[in-house]
Amino acid sequence: MSYYFNKIVKSKDFEAVIDQTTAILKTEGFGVLTEINIQKAFKEKIDVDFKKYRILGACNPHFAHKALLVEDKIGVFLPCNIIVEEHENGDIEVSAVDPIASMGAVNNDALGGFALEVQEKMKSVIDKLD
Repeated sequence: MSYYFNKIVKSKDFEAVIDQTTAILKTEGFGVLTEINIQKAFKEKIDVDFKKYRILGACNPHFAHKALLVEDKIGVFLPCNIIVEEHENGDIEVSAVDPIASMGAVNNDALGGFALEVQEKMKSVIDKLD
């Protein structure tokens, strides 16, 4: 079982893919709470050159609230991470966490419905990229 969904996007540059991913997340009810620029952080912190690689921390407040009400430690899995990375050949890959895989270790059946709904939305985000 894979722990993520992904898609290669060839028709746009890196920043355009970030913008499109953010816009699609919004249509699915998610906002981007955090954005971590790994390329920049590695250069600044350890003086290492690294490919373009961004982590978007996406959150749907309604799902997060419901999940936290039934399992207060579920916050260790929040927000839902999506990565955008540029490969050597110029392809840009977008990958989103599979919430069912990430929450599989939590022993709380009440989370199953939430995880399934969020999984559907994450798949939709990936599917809508062009």
